[in-house]
Formats: sequence, C-alpha cells, structure tokens
Amino acid sequence: LQRETKGQFLIDHICNYYSLLEKDYFGIRYVDPEKQRHWLEPNKSIFKQMKCHPPYTMCFRVKFYPHELLKIKEELTRYLLYLQIKRDIFHGRLLCCFSDAAYLGACIVQAELGDYDPDEHSENYISDFKIFPKQSQKLEKKIAEMHKNEFRGQSPAVAEFNLLLKANSLETYGVDPHPCKDSFGTTTFLGFTAAGFVVFQGNKRIHLLKWCDVYKLKFEGKTFYVFGAQKEKKAVLSFHTSTPAACKHLWKCGVENQAFYKYAKSSQIKTMSSSKIFFKGSRFRYSGKVAKEVVEASSKIQREPPEVHRTSITQSRSSPSLNKQLIINMEPLQPLLPSPCEEEEVPLDEGVQLPKEEISVPVTSSSPVKDAGKGVDLAIEQEEKMKEEPLTISELVYNPSASLLPTPVDDEIDMLFDTCPRAENEKDDTDSFEELEADENAFLIAEEEELKEARRALRWSYDFLMGNIEVNAFVRSFSRLFLVGLGLLLFVFPLFLVLLESDLQISFLHEIRQTPEFQQFHIEYYCPLRQWMACKINFIRNMLGSF
Repeated sequence: LQRETKGQFLIDHICNYYSLLEKDYFGIRYVDPEKQRHWLEPNKSIFKQMKCHPPYTMCFRVKFYPHELLKIKEELTRYLLYLQIKRDIFHGRLLCCFSDAAYLGACIVQAELGDYDPDEHSENYISDFKIFPKQSQKLEKKIAEMHKNEFRGQSPAVAEFNLLLKANSLETYGVDPHPCKDSFGTTTFLGFTAAGFVVFQGNKRIHLLKWCDVYKLKFEGKTFYVFGAQKEKKAVLSFHTSTPAACKHLWKCGVENQAFYKYAKSSQIKTMSSSKIFFKGSRFRYSGKVAKEVVEASSKIQREPPEVHRTSITQSRSSPSLNKQLIINMEPLQPLLPSPCEEEEVPLDEGVQLPKEEISVPVTSSSPVKDAGKGVDLAIEQEEKMKEEPLTISELVYNPSASLLPTPVDDEIDMLFDTCPRAENEKDDTDSFEELEADENAFLIAEEEELKEARRALRWSYDFLMGNIEVNAFVRSFSRLFLVGLGLLLFVFPLFLVLLESDLQISFLHEIRQTPEFQQFHIEYYCPLRQWMACKINFIRNMLGSF
C-alpha cells in the first residue's frame, strides 16, 4: 500500500480476489487507538484514516443489509451475507423468540451438516457446536427436531437462503447497535435499517422513524439529534454518547444509511452538514451507490456464477489467542484462483502486506465446539431457571468460561455477553442490547471530567477577579485592544444597520447609499445574508412552535 492509497483500492482488491461483483453491500471496519469503531472511507487515504502504525487490523463486514433478498443475483453474495447473519446471531444482535431461534439454528445445522444421519450424528449432536450466546438443552432439542423433520433434502444454498428470509423478518435485522442515553438518562441503543431509524431500550423497539420522515441528522459534541415527524407532528429526538468521536461515528452511519436506502439515484445525494447557525461544523457525503442502483446492477450480471467453497464443521484449525484461551477458527472462503503463497502458513501475529488468507477470517468463523466438560452442567442449570417461560436470545447471559470463543485472533476477541472485565486491547466492533456496566462507567467518568473542568475554570476566574493572579503586559495590552475593538463594534454595527435598513434621508447617509461600492455590497452580499438569516429564524420559530 502506498501512502496515498485510498480505501476504495483495498475494498476493490478484496472483492476482486474473491470474484465478488455485488460488493456495495460490504465495507471494511477498523478500530482506532482510542477504541472507537470506524468504517473505512473509500475516498480518503488509508494511512490518514488509521491513525496508527502498520500492520493494520481490519474486518470485512456487511455494511448495508439488503432488504430485497430475492433480488440478490449471485449465490456468493448470499453466502457472505449468511456468514454475517450467523455471526450476528452468535453475538446476540439478532433478537428473536424461542421458535424463531430454533428455526434459525436448524437452518445453520442443515447448511453445515446436511441431512440428519443417525449413523453419523449422536443423540446430542447439536451440543457439539455453538450457535447462540448461550443455548439450553430445550433449545438444542427443538433445533434437532426441526433439523430431522423439516429440513431434510435441503441443499446448503437453500438452507442459507431460508435463514436469510427468517432473519429479514425480525426487527433487529441489520441493526448495528450504538449505545447511548436518551434525554432522561436511560440507556438506549440506536440503529439504522432499511426501514429507517430505530431506537431500542432493552429488547424492545420504542421508536421507528421511516427514512421519508427523517428530515435531518445532526450532532454537536456528544449529543446526537434526529429531526423528523411522528404522526404528522414535528419531533426532535436527542441522545447522548460517551465521547464526541462516538457521536460523530453515529452521525456518519446515519447519513450513509439514509442515503443508501432513501434515494433513488446516487446523483440525488447531497453533502450533509452538522453545522450550527453561524458555524460551519462537520461535512460528510456518502459516495457509493444507493440500494436501487445496486439492485439494478445485480440484474445486469451475465457471467457464469462463481463456485462457492463452503466450510464444514470438521475442517477446523486451532491457534493460541491473546488471553491464552483456545480459539476455534474455520477455514476462510477459498478464492477461485489459488495463489502459490497460500500454501505457506503465516503466523497470525505477524504483519503481512494484504494477507490473502486472513481477509475473510473475521466473517467466516463457523460454529465452534463447546467445552464438553461444562456444557452439561450449564445446560441443566439453564433448564431449571427458564423452565417453560418464553425465551429470547438477549435474555441469556453469556459466560466466556463456559465455551470456546468463535472470533479469530486478528479480529480482537469480541464477546457480546461478556461478564468478566476485559482488557482495553480486546475490544471489538460488537455492541450488545444489554445495559453494560462499561457504558455506564464511561458516561459517569465523562460527566466527572466535565465537572472538574468547570470547577477549575470558575476557580481561575475568581482568582483573576480578586487579583490573586498576576497578568503580564502582553495580556493587559491584548485586553485593552479587545475592549477598544468591542467599543468600535458597538458603535459601527448600529450605524451599519441604519444605513442598510432605515429610510432616513440624512445627507451623509444618502451620499454613502449612492456609492457603487455600497450598492454592490447591498445587492450581492447583504440581501442574500438577510434572506438566509430569515429562513433560519423561521425554522427555529416553527420548531419551537411545534412544542
């Protein structure tokens, strides 16, 4: 990679390597040194975005979840989406009821094991690998029952497509949860889907604003604003994130998702600004194709479909993890044109320029084998606790010591339902729908820092006024200059308004108005500025009047 190499080059390189044409659904994600997640922007330099020294660790992910699954042309695209959905299921992002969980699990088992064979599969064969954050014996029995009776004869492609159809019908399909707090201080999770902007509290969706009802997305510091309409009334929703970087990332994700799902053509996309009335603020524009253009491009694909090399549960390899636990990693999706360098094994902790075998590892991790010694006891305890009550995936607490972890080493171990304290370098791009104590502490620490800064400022102001702080000559001269400039401004500004707005026929005012320089300034600059200010004031009045 050259220093000027842009993100689009790396995205194209990966997609060309795997012969992926429907690539606009995918993106590359990374974590900066401050542990903030980002999407690699295609039109910016990779070196400027990473803000750290190579080698870089990035993850190939589904960025925009397609909502028209029947219009996906190639099986390869569906398979990569299936791998992402399976990862979302394991990390608790795809919430569902007990029956839907069993159906999803049966789809995964059929896709990876094929038809049930009593000679090959033991009585508790579902317990040999892990699908959900924590699965009870009751859920495993239901999965086995559906796998034996309802999915016989389905090919892997059909089973994977059935899983995609079921996942697409769930509320949390495609939701990448962003933890924050609402105006009342309640922990919430924000997400963006094909339907619109969604807000979750716990496991329940409390808000859904369709994209056609979202007027503007804006952020200021650590506060994120959504301007929209609910029941034909204007509404402004505000949320608070832990850091300004997290708020800006949330705003960018919202701008990109709104542009991708809302517009009919990419030429309609405008540069979005999170500006205040008198200040410019941040500017951002989504530069890719929109959903309708991607579907149209898919319908025009004429090539012979590429062969999809799937992995099976028996094809596994192990490697030591960062925390000395065993991690089971499945072989990645094999490329169509094998390269001679692929036969050499490269240690995961060494940085290699564009390592071909590692590109798809974060996405293609398959269902890992569970710890047989503890699995039975945990399952019995879960059965006693839950009994016959309805079950949702997110209600289960994931204990990392109860099973082996599915995430590859280079993807930085991410456990969605982790109950143990985690090292800073083990944070990944996975957020849960649970109220994690880490998020609570982040907000409390940020609030304490703000209070300390306010106390220091007040203390310094008090000492300055009481004469406890000696001011040097430069500060005194600057203060005098500031006061003189402020006095001139208070005198010139009213005179300026009288010249532009009043009709007083005083001789010297009339002479100034007749000069060509004044008339040019009045027509080309002042009138447009006054019109812009009037529009801003009317907008604020309408917004305040709606309350």
